[in-house]
Amino acid sequence: MSENILNTIQFPKDLRKIPQEKLRQLAQELREFIINIVATKEGHLGASLGVVELTIALHYVFNTPDDILVWDVGHQAYGHKILTGRKEIFHTNRQLGGVSGFPKRSESEYDTFGVGHSSTAISAALGMAIASKLKGEIDKQHIAVVGDASIASGMAFEALNHAGVTNTNLLIILNDNAIGIDPSVGALKNYFTKVKLDGAKEADNIFEALNFNYSGPIDGHNLDLIISELERLKNVPGPKVLHLITTKGKGLRQAEENQVTYHAPGKFDALTGDLAPKSTELQSPKFQDVFGKTLVELASQNKKIIGITPAMPTGSSLKFMMDAFPERAFDVGIAEQHAVTFAAGMVTQGFSVFCNIYSTFLQRAYDQVIHDVCLQKIPVIFCLDRAGIVGEDGPTHHGIFDLAYLNCIPNLIIFAPRNETELRNIMFTAQQGLDLPIFIRYPRGRGKILDWQKPFKNIEIGKAEIIKKGEEIAVLTIGTVADNTVEAIEALHFSLQKKISLIDLRFLKPLDESLLHQVFKKHKAIITIEDGTIIGGLGTSVVAFAASNGYKNSIEILGIPDIFPDQGTISELQEIAGISSEKIKQTLQRYL
Repeated sequence: MSENILNTIQFPKDLRKIPQEKLRQLAQELREFIINIVATKEGHLGASLGVVELTIALHYVFNTPDDILVWDVGHQAYGHKILTGRKEIFHTNRQLGGVSGFPKRSESEYDTFGVGHSSTAISAALGMAIASKLKGEIDKQHIAVVGDASIASGMAFEALNHAGVTNTNLLIILNDNAIGIDPSVGALKNYFTKVKLDGAKEADNIFEALNFNYSGPIDGHNLDLIISELERLKNVPGPKVLHLITTKGKGLRQAEENQVTYHAPGKFDALTGDLAPKSTELQSPKFQDVFGKTLVELASQNKKIIGITPAMPTGSSLKFMMDAFPERAFDVGIAEQHAVTFAAGMVTQGFSVFCNIYSTFLQRAYDQVIHDVCLQKIPVIFCLDRAGIVGEDGPTHHGIFDLAYLNCIPNLIIFAPRNETELRNIMFTAQQGLDLPIFIRYPRGRGKILDWQKPFKNIEIGKAEIIKKGEEIAVLTIGTVADNTVEAIEALHFSLQKKISLIDLRFLKPLDESLLHQVFKKHKAIITIEDGTIIGGLGTSVVAFAASNGYKNSIEILGIPDIFPDQGTISELQEIAGISSEKIKQTLQRYL
């Protein structure tokens, strides 16, 4: 039985001592290590399996960390982490206090740039390459690994345009597997397909046209070939592109055959690859599925309804609309800025457009929201999935800023449904026609209502809802954090419960000022609770309301403090932030 090579590697310097003919065995061991960990601890699987050979080759050929390696997005960086000093603690991946699921500068000198959103690697690596040139470090190499879906994003194109006119040691590895999380889309994807099938004439090569030295496409699972090409490119001056063809999920049959599911499959059998059996218990729906199924239901009655998503049809459940009405549903690729303005353009022509973007990704289209939508009062219906704390994906993915960053923009409506029924009803209300754009934010995960497909009802814009009346303290919530608050109140003695009012404000803009006047006149203390940042959100608006109207009531704001919350389960992170049911109960007890 041959010795386990992976066990002899702590850092890339150890890897470089291994004879090249033994690297195939190492690739197999690294794949098995990733599969065994992710099978029980969960995480992103397919992307890392697809770049095992590339990861080994990069650290084998280049003198990392002196030579700089930048991963785009970071879903594919598990092998990189294992080979750069984190093998023994990799079982803590994505857990509270454990290894980050993405490259993180504070974690390792080998993680040269923190990533989580796509299409940043070329810009970062170019900045590093030009900095090296200015410092006289002319032999230092800079490598950006970018997927075919990510390179189609606007920011990547901007970086390519700049890099093409620089004389820098920049190597872009195009990891072409025809899929991001969902299959890649667009004209560039069609171009890559053409290159793979029959080769592209040099005159037609998009990278050569941008002044890059292009090589490939080559087999991204042929270690000897990759190493040979990387060795050659080390001595080629100027910006370069190496085009690799890889298979996402390589080495695990199910992950190769079902690439969307095995991007992040949850728990599975490491030996067979089969997913863990799903619970047969009847469960409440995911909020994303409430959105997707409701959209199809509305679209079947309203032919003016359009659905748009930037590269997340499965994650957002717009896939339901794409299957039912393919001519009215659009995946525009990793292009949030385009998605927003594209939606606005369609609305100007009389369509009712639902633009579904994860909360954290809408940050990338902030100017378009202001300039192309709100300034012109174009009533796009934005559905912000994964709002609030999202859990193990950590600080790059938490949707905790939307209430604050939208709150300061004029000409918009902000609504957070407390449950599935309210999400359904606000979608019904919005598609009937609004004067302003609306932003509907809802969390990752499941709701709590089994029988959620009730007949539609209109929701009055700007109208809060009183859940419970009390005598002394008013608790103001927005969105599903009301569930934690209800649990907290119910955990108190009945005599104390009677002293508490609970109001679901529902709308951050416009605020229900009529009800707020009643609240401040009746209660001695006000507590606001939100799963967004304390600065700029619901609490800030309530304090501003009190100040402008001369109210002197005691006000306490509960929400996400002025930090980037780390990774962990949603319940763990809510406990740390002080918005778990137990922490809310403790806050209430201080006032009772």
